[in-house]
Amino acid sequence: MAFFRQYIAPLIVVLIFLFALFVVSARIFLPEDMMAPAPISTILSSPILTQSSVNNPRV
Repeated sequence: MAFFRQYIAPLIVVLIFLFALFVVSARIFLPEDMMAPAPISTILSSPILTQSSVNNPRV
């Protein structure tokens, strides 16, 4: 168990960190239209919860 705690667990943590760093850095190489923020128009088309709909939900 000590071998796992001293060698394997830190290696797994470092590999996860390096993978996350690679994935986040890959945004540089994406086309510009994919680097833009998400469109807001899809959010506006969804129903917005108001105070009355929170207090009186439809059953």
